[in-house]
Amino acid sequence: MGAAFSLPALASLDEAQMRIVPFEALVGWAEDDHVAAMDAFIETCQLLDDPQWLPICTLAQDYPGSARSFFELFFRPVLIEDGQPGLFTAYFEPELAGSEYRSGRYTVPVYARPPEIAAGTANYTRKQIEEDGVLAGRGLELAWVEDPVDLQFLQIQGSGRIRLQDGSVLRLGFGGSNGQPFQSLGDELVRRGIYNIHQVSAAVIKNWVRANPTEGRDLLSHNPSYVFFTEIAHLPAHRGPVGAMNRSITAQRTLAVDPVYTPLGAPVWMEKGGAQPFNRLMVAQDVGSRIKGAQRADIFWGTGDDAGREAGMIKDPGRMFVLLPIQRAYALVPED
Repeated sequence: MGAAFSLPALASLDEAQMRIVPFEALVGWAEDDHVAAMDAFIETCQLLDDPQWLPICTLAQDYPGSARSFFELFFRPVLIEDGQPGLFTAYFEPELAGSEYRSGRYTVPVYARPPEIAAGTANYTRKQIEEDGVLAGRGLELAWVEDPVDLQFLQIQGSGRIRLQDGSVLRLGFGGSNGQPFQSLGDELVRRGIYNIHQVSAAVIKNWVRANPTEGRDLLSHNPSYVFFTEIAHLPAHRGPVGAMNRSITAQRTLAVDPVYTPLGAPVWMEKGGAQPFNRLMVAQDVGSRIKGAQRADIFWGTGDDAGREAGMIKDPGRMFVLLPIQRAYALVPED
């Protein structure tokens, strides 16, 4: 049994507004693919080492009824609000071309975390790492890639794949950081008057840096945060990256959430607006440093360039409901 993942202490929810709603109030509930949601839920359910979750998780492994009836029988949807409007974005798993060895094409190192940073005795800046080479030649290179812009976007996502020259895949997970605050490259381009906020995307940033090498290097240095990676062995290529619960996450069924309001491992009903609206049962299986608030979530969209382009366009309103075991739901929101 892994680490326990359960709802935070009630004190952390004192300022939140909570109410239980019937399943009939969830827009599109009857039309969703509940089997897909059940598969994602089972992936991490066994980690919920809690007396209110354990019986449910045991039943989920071999439930004789429909997936929809499982959720309706054992859960209640709870709307948790903190006064901020719903905001849903998306993230993805990048895949870069690379090599295990430095070459004329692949010159940008992908570093594992050095021991002095792990021990808290050093705190290198991005400039020291990328321009001064303080980590070079120490055997910390996990791989080499072609483009520093792609590496920084890999670091922003926190995990990814490197497709090596022999066709094999190196899976990378988050291995720590230099402790510096994240600064958005897109926001900096807007601040400099180069683009308006609605024009900025990952593709726009990459193209601008490549077209303006000197200014581009300065822009990349504007973000002092530097992420290190660790190799994730024995993770099949068809599986998603490892999330905060140390299990593979599922494209368009996994959410990154704020665990202050949404317990990791819980099913979450999402009603997303925007240009491509959908209503879907997701599972809270990941977190993100910029995901803060009761109605804030990041959707794992998938792997590769297409998923990245689509994820970059998602910044939509909506609302979400946390599905909690019946006893837990009524402990939070007593019946009138």
